[in-house]
Amino acid sequence: MSGQWRAQFDAEVTFANGGGLRTDGFRLDIPGREIGDDELAALFVRHLGLLMVAEVRISDKTVVQEPHKGGRGLTGPDGPASAAGPGGGDGRRLVELSHVVTDGMTTLPGWPAPRISEWLTREASRANYAPGTEFQVGRIDMIANTGTYLDTPAHRFAEGADLAGTPLDRLADLPGTVVRVPAGTRAIDRLMLAPYDVAGRAVLLHTGWDAHFGTDRYAAPEAPHLTGDGARALVEAGAALVGIDSINIDDMSPAAAGERPAHSTLLAAGVPIVEHLTGLDALPPEGFRFTAAPPMVAGMGTFPVRAFAVLGA
Repeated sequence: MSGQWRAQFDAEVTFANGGGLRTDGFRLDIPGREIGDDELAALFVRHLGLLMVAEVRISDKTVVQEPHKGGRGLTGPDGPASAAGPGGGDGRRLVELSHVVTDGMTTLPGWPAPRISEWLTREASRANYAPGTEFQVGRIDMIANTGTYLDTPAHRFAEGADLAGTPLDRLADLPGTVVRVPAGTRAIDRLMLAPYDVAGRAVLLHTGWDAHFGTDRYAAPEAPHLTGDGARALVEAGAALVGIDSINIDDMSPAAAGERPAHSTLLAAGVPIVEHLTGLDALPPEGFRFTAAPPMVAGMGTFPVRAFAVLGA
């Protein structure tokens, strides 16, 4: 016998944007003899490339020992490695993905706003230089969680890598993948992420919630977020960075009771987080490079970034 296993099962799929799909007697490569329904559902969704899946119900499952047939659910020796490089194109285009930081702006309601002023004015500088020569030096007083910003492991864990200790290959020139989240979806879970190849990639969760940035609704309890199980799935699949265009990657509603499973899971694994992204609707699903690199400040776990994508690179 081959030592490889396949599952045979019935599946009933419900989509987040309406409609459904049913299969009977479907056979799929699996990594071993034992597999739970949740893991099998995620492999099934990824194998078929199904998007916006809300639920998969598995029934009549049996496991048989037979050679693998190939599919997108497995990587390595038991299946083909996917993760093709980013697509190309004629020409090169930069896409801005950051909110503008302005004096007095609100990022997180109730948190201090930045104050932008001048430390040295042009008029005052004239006394220091030759006639006709002048300079301006600005000053900004702000908390680190302002605008579009990066979370490093030190934000959550005292011994975690800070801004200066997070390697550039986790922050710059990463191949990117956009996960489109159906309107009205609050929780982004493992099943919704299952169709995507994320190994070594910046995974950007496009919820559309950035439309509310700067308004009271931005902090509403229904703001979209990544579940703890979704975060574990991204870590297991080897994501390099995770970003979201919502107020927080975790659930901030009162029901969450202050728990932060997505932050804890991602940052414990050394996966940086970018929050408060914007403009993700301008990106293709793949075929771009993503950068969100902060200054190398020792002892700080978060800081604003100029997040952007390069298309056609």
